[in-house]
Amino acid sequence: MKRVTIAVSVGCPSGIGPEVAVHAAANAEAEARCVLVGDAETLRRAAHDGKIAAARFRVVKNAPEIESLALGEIGVWGPSTQLSSLARPGAPDREAGAVQLAWVNEALALVTDGTAAALVTGPVSKFAIATSGARGAKGFSGHTEHLAARLGAREVVMAFRAANITTALVTTHLPLAEVPTAVTPEAVSTSCYWLVRLLRSLGMEAPRVAVAALNPHAGEGGMLGIEEETCIKPGIERANERLSAGGFSATLAGPLGAETAFRKQAAGAFDGVVAMYHDQATIPCKLVGFGEAVNVTLGLPVIRTSVDHGTGYDIAGMGKADPRGMESALGLALRLAKVEGRASLTARAS
Repeated sequence: MKRVTIAVSVGCPSGIGPEVAVHAAANAEAEARCVLVGDAETLRRAAHDGKIAAARFRVVKNAPEIESLALGEIGVWGPSTQLSSLARPGAPDREAGAVQLAWVNEALALVTDGTAAALVTGPVSKFAIATSGARGAKGFSGHTEHLAARLGAREVVMAFRAANITTALVTTHLPLAEVPTAVTPEAVSTSCYWLVRLLRSLGMEAPRVAVAALNPHAGEGGMLGIEEETCIKPGIERANERLSAGGFSATLAGPLGAETAFRKQAAGAFDGVVAMYHDQATIPCKLVGFGEAVNVTLGLPVIRTSVDHGTGYDIAGMGKADPRGMESALGLALRLAKVEGRASLTARAS
């Protein structure tokens, strides 16, 4: 059995990230070789609280040691940045903000140097990172934007997969007032293109994609907005041209009212939906699959998935965190890593 190494940045040490990461790694499929990137003592505490045997954890310091992990063993990346003292549950300080960004970068390095095949990220606090004073932390607005900048990715798309919903976003973490300006034909085209690539990686040879409108009732012929005519329709046309040039078969329908697009996808009429802004996508995703939905970053030169939930400071350290979201993120990362090269979601397959 060929095993796939997955690097996991465990998220904020004051949140539920270490807990769900430890549980998910303990329950991972046999084909996944998990390496947790985080503070060793924090992970030991999470394992103890979750009644996971300490003997299952092994500190690894290089690729050969990772390769030697036995079935059932969980790797802990020895070179991970360590905390000076255990973080307080529910109350991140500046050091907690700094280390969670360091762990993302360290886990990413394992993927970019070929040691791991995919990156899975635990929940972080954008505020804690941005105010930590760490190098590169100022202005941190999320994993998607940070990874794109760090990897020099030309275009990235945030996507979610949950139950019977798969969706990609045209805009990400923006104030709602700035969304209309950011919905450009190019941005619509990019999201359509990469969502098709994701769906093909999941085994759909000719994906059917609904493209949501920005305005109510798809603009009602211009009475409720003109972005459908000036930006979204041209974006769909550009996407069709790009997909055709790349030899990808797909059907793009829209712009459709967002409620119609997601309802029809949930009923099986579409394989995916391109949404115009953050909450337009995440509300239906979390409604049908909260706790199990997976965030996927498309267009990077690496595979990256993540949980769809936050740091859970209100329940941190109580043993109440549900690991299913992290288990789903690990499962999807494994699935995508195994199909890479056929119709991969990564930029290098372009």
